[in-house]
Amino acid sequence: MTTKLPKLSLGPLLYYWSRDDVFTFYESIAGTAVDIVYLGETVCSKRRLLRPDDWLQLADLLTAAGKQVVLSTLTLLEASSELSALTKICRNEQYMVEANDMAAVQLMSGNKSFVTGPAVNIYNSRTLEVLVRSGLKRWTLPVELSKQTLTELHQNRSLDVETEVFVFGRLPLAYSARCFTARAHNLAKDDCQFRCLDYADGLMLKTREDESFLVLNGIQTQSAKTQNLIRDIDDFKKLEIDVLRISPQSKNTEQIIEVFDNCLHGKTGGDEAERLLQAFIMTGECDGYWHDQAGMDMTTINKQQGYA
Repeated sequence: MTTKLPKLSLGPLLYYWSRDDVFTFYESIAGTAVDIVYLGETVCSKRRLLRPDDWLQLADLLTAAGKQVVLSTLTLLEASSELSALTKICRNEQYMVEANDMAAVQLMSGNKSFVTGPAVNIYNSRTLEVLVRSGLKRWTLPVELSKQTLTELHQNRSLDVETEVFVFGRLPLAYSARCFTARAHNLAKDDCQFRCLDYADGLMLKTREDESFLVLNGIQTQSAKTQNLIRDIDDFKKLEIDVLRISPQSKNTEQIIEVFDNCLHGKTGGDEAERLLQAFIMTGECDGYWHDQAGMDMTTINKQQGYA
């Protein structure tokens, strides 16, 4: 009996890039082995260099390349205009939607199938069951939860729902009504001057000891280190996890996808894949949450092997 391999997904772009850079990026993604691509602004509604029609143009391009496209919604809604934009996304008839907020879940509940992103707090089987009855077709494990929790939820889930895991990228940890990037430049949120454009992979926050700690990305706080679960590929196969998510970064995303694809198909072993990914990791790596430890930690096994 052949084990079904997980699909690879590319999560929504979390940073603020120029329109040309975004189009160039996704044109390159069209030629990669990724199966599912999430498109749309999930962090800040002031990031408007791409209009809705631009995202739909990219969706058409990626669909033509054989990718499944999912439209992602904002994670923190603060204004009626944002609710209006959310409603239009949720009511589109062409593409599935990733709900990153319960407002999106409510809009689609009983009306159309949807996906939940890692910001939707699915911590137990009862929550999962309620959302499945509302139309959930794929859920993404919140990044702070462990392998043990995933195993319990995945094995006890309805067979009608798929499971997705965030396996590579800086972890989206929290969202706030404040804009931290603007504050770092002594600017008000309403007059941020779009400073996020200056930081293609977010603004690094360091401790007094000059250690990388967190990344500021507008109203979003991320981990400074990159979560990397490449060495757990065999576990994902055994558990029959449906989708593994890679988060975009400004450089080497295509190469990261290639390493994961080769590892999934047995062309590269876990140790070799880990070694190859070192060249593409920006500021250290972590897998602590996955192994039920402090999130910024790298597990003892990896440290002993010399990868931390």
